[in-house]
Amino acid sequence: MRGMVELAVAAAGGLLAAVVAGFAGYWKGKRNGRVAAERAASRKAHEDATERKPPVEIGDRVNLGVKEFNEHHSGNRVAVCKKEGFVIFVDDVPKGVKVGIVIDAEVTSFGREKNSAEARYVGR
Repeated sequence: MRGMVELAVAAAGGLLAAVVAGFAGYWKGKRNGRVAAERAASRKAHEDATERKPPVEIGDRVNLGVKEFNEHHSGNRVAVCKKEGFVIFVDDVPKGVKVGIVIDAEVTSFGREKNSAEARYVGR
């Protein structure tokens, strides 16, 4: 009898391990599929942005809503804004400005492929 109990416990443990491994594989595949879809969407948005004319010119003063803040490669805080879906990175934004605030900025340059622009903060 004792041998049968040990055999049943071992079988149950093996079954549990197989279920856990199967679920982990399923979840990883689902996550990897989602990540791949997000990458494909990002690549498509980038390609679309490089094919269209920017909605701003150098020297334009524009009103922009702050979408988020990132760190520039220089280490400075940069506001990420959009105009008609076109990304504009704004430098010199004061610390008191939060996401959702509308700011004024002057466009100073474009990215390499003109799919984004840089601007400097000029007020609110």
